[in-house]
Amino acid sequence: MKNKFIFLFSCFLSVMLLFSCKDNNKQSNGKTPEITAQSDTDFRPAFHFTPEENWMNDPNGMFFLNGTYHLFFQHYPEGNTWGPMHWGHATSKDMISWEEQPIALEPDEQGYIFSGSAVVDTENTSGFGNGETAPVIAMFTYHDPKGEEEGQDDFQTQAIAYSLDEGKTFTKYKGNPVIENPGIRDFRDPKITRDEVHNQWVMVLSADDQTMFYTSQNLKDWELASEFGRRIGAHGGVWECPDFIQMKVEGTEEKKWVLIQSLNPGGFNGGSGTQYFVGDFDGKTFTLDESMSDLGEDHHYWLDFGKDNYAGVTWANIPQEDGRHLFMGWMSNWQYANEVPTETWRSAMTIARELKLTKTGETYQMISTPVAELQEYTVEEFTKDNISVEGETQIATSEEIDISKSVISFEIENLKDQEYHFSLTSEGDDILKFGYDHNTEEFYIDQSQSGLTDFNENFGNKISTAPRLSKASNLKVKAVIDNMSIELFFDNGETVMTEIFFPEQRLKNFSAEGEKFQINDLRIQVIKS
Repeated sequence: MKNKFIFLFSCFLSVMLLFSCKDNNKQSNGKTPEITAQSDTDFRPAFHFTPEENWMNDPNGMFFLNGTYHLFFQHYPEGNTWGPMHWGHATSKDMISWEEQPIALEPDEQGYIFSGSAVVDTENTSGFGNGETAPVIAMFTYHDPKGEEEGQDDFQTQAIAYSLDEGKTFTKYKGNPVIENPGIRDFRDPKITRDEVHNQWVMVLSADDQTMFYTSQNLKDWELASEFGRRIGAHGGVWECPDFIQMKVEGTEEKKWVLIQSLNPGGFNGGSGTQYFVGDFDGKTFTLDESMSDLGEDHHYWLDFGKDNYAGVTWANIPQEDGRHLFMGWMSNWQYANEVPTETWRSAMTIARELKLTKTGETYQMISTPVAELQEYTVEEFTKDNISVEGETQIATSEEIDISKSVISFEIENLKDQEYHFSLTSEGDDILKFGYDHNTEEFYIDQSQSGLTDFNENFGNKISTAPRLSKASNLKVKAVIDNMSIELFFDNGETVMTEIFFPEQRLKNFSAEGEKFQINDLRIQVIKS
């Protein structure tokens, strides 16, 4: 708690020192901070959720109720590396500012509390309600470490718990487990959704390298309906943390079901990654759309081409008048998650994102963008237009704006067959590079000189995406930067890359490099802590 207090106090001091009005293209409600060296290795982000202390991984049990977003997460409260899993808990009014709550679910004689989901049972189909409060039903995987040590195959089972105080506390169901293990070693991560078309609950469950579909009327009694995934999509590792949502195709009345399916290893750029499938659901069986009928191991249907967006799922019970599909992922990768250079805490979540389904010709595509609520945290804005780039060109410096906690957006028109490079640099030698090669139509991030990189051989490399889907002659870029992370949204979220990095000093400058091009509509928005 002492470290946490010091960190919060330093954040408060930074905000109090914020922003002077030196330029007529900058709008401010504070004073500009001095850019100082990173004097510690904490790297804690300013506006992404991190646990107060110790280990965190997958987001779990996310639901919205009475104006509050609930985030549960895999948590080991006794150490900063993976250990006996609990469900941590945090709440927010806007998905940006989070307040950590007491632990929601703890291990017991049946095992650790692995990943799962939660739903608001508004019609009390479970019978757990008291007539006054809609019960919240959490479904999770029991992981029996003794059974695993003994070499059994059925050490993971599915269980439920219910809450009558809007998720503050849970009571584990006496009839657990509600789904026994049929003899599959990796049998976990239940995600429940309401299927209004067929008036039932549907649950998707990861089972080795496929997804199992279960249905229920009461959230207690589950029946296996079908299986999906054999020889479809990427299979470089175990499938984990699925999600299943019905989405309207943007600009149409067409509706499709989308299966979001994480796997590890086997991600597009190695280690952890999240692919998705688009199709139809008849109440029992998910059928891949014809446009994806030949989907093989090497495909381009990934929610994020970076290495650090994993196990993400959507919030349940979003009001119909809101209508958004809201998503959050774990901002790390199992290749190095236990070794990243933070001590007080380990791991952050991505920024909350809105998911949309689009269709170009016969191709369906999932796009994602930061939630609109992030804009409400802007405390200063720097704008500039018609910036000519030829060779290496300085775009913004710390004397003008603090880029270490910011959203940078801009556009490039009339793309030519050349490379478009961008760099974020610190006072020292730290350089994080990203960009777009119009010759290959691929985006990239290069961490190789970004700061601390030698803690794992899989960290600190240059990675790239699949070829750009958009054939537009212009390019839109949005970069969300928060001390130790960058989330890149290209072409309004058609291609996304998320990466963590660990600069030894605070980021100070933003520059561009290329043969000759022009940056338009540059906007840098500082996000408050």
